[in-house]
Amino acid sequence: MNRESDIILATKALSKSFGGFVAVNSVSINVRRGSIHAIIGPNGAGKTTLFNLLTKVHQPTSGTIEFNGRDITPLSSPEIARLGLVRSFQISAIFPALTVLQNVRIAIQNRGGRSFDFWRSKTSLNRLNDEAEKYIASVGLEDVLHATAADLPYGRRRALEIATTIAREPELLLLDEPTAGMGSEDVDRTTDLIKKCAADRTVIMVEHNLGVVARLADTITVQVRGQVVAEGSYDVVSNSPIVKQAYLGTDSE
Repeated sequence: MNRESDIILATKALSKSFGGFVAVNSVSINVRRGSIHAIIGPNGAGKTTLFNLLTKVHQPTSGTIEFNGRDITPLSSPEIARLGLVRSFQISAIFPALTVLQNVRIAIQNRGGRSFDFWRSKTSLNRLNDEAEKYIASVGLEDVLHATAADLPYGRRRALEIATTIAREPELLLLDEPTAGMGSEDVDRTTDLIKKCAADRTVIMVEHNLGVVARLADTITVQVRGQVVAEGSYDVVSNSPIVKQAYLGTDSE
């Protein structure tokens, strides 16, 4: 594989301003195919804004985004999702009144921009069950297949959200604070799950827990006040004086 084809996503001088405030300032990153790439930084670093640009929640003020060598800067969120770039949000985006199985089945229906098809017969929808159960088992929720999502503990709801995300079969999975608000047991379980999910896809994650980052990330990009100040392995960035001053010595998000 040549050097260019090894890059699944690249940003070039990507910027976003809100009025006079520059939230993302000329960010250029290259994400290697098959890697886990973490984005870290203190409060107000612009990490979530960068994610919003990558998934087209916001349009950039300037700069470009390329996915698999294609300029996706002008595309909408649904269009890039159909290309295989899918985001799991920091706030859980599941249907709380539906069961675990129903949530994942809906994600399968919506794969590639297809309709939810609520009008389809129960028999027809049940044909999706085998596939849905495969994704549910992959995140360790097979024992709560028919439980209502709202009744799940917080960590297991987040696992369900990851199941609904991977059910859309993304080539590139973006995780926004996947361990936020979790106790240590759920953090360990979710870390293992992310590692498992990354076995056959690329993952970009914003994460505040440096222990999780150290355990998972192949490459870490450090943002401060909208700019990239360091990039490399955990050992490289954790020993950077700029990072120690701006991030590691302060309260994290």
